[in-house]
Amino acid sequence: MALLRTLFWFLLFVFFTFSFVVLFEYGPHDFIPGFQKEFQRVRDFVQETIHPPPKQNP
Repeated sequence: MALLRTLFWFLLFVFFTFSFVVLFEYGPHDFIPGFQKEFQRVRDFVQETIHPPPKQNP
């Protein structure tokens, strides 16, 4: 049970940290589009890290 509580608080911390960074970067008037843009950027980074594109030999 303590593991679930710790995981919950860690995920909550990550979410609010991400939200603060987006709010600081884009301001309150562009928060939703900025959140979507940065979330897409993070998702693309994670996907490229997990599945790197194949290297092409010359």
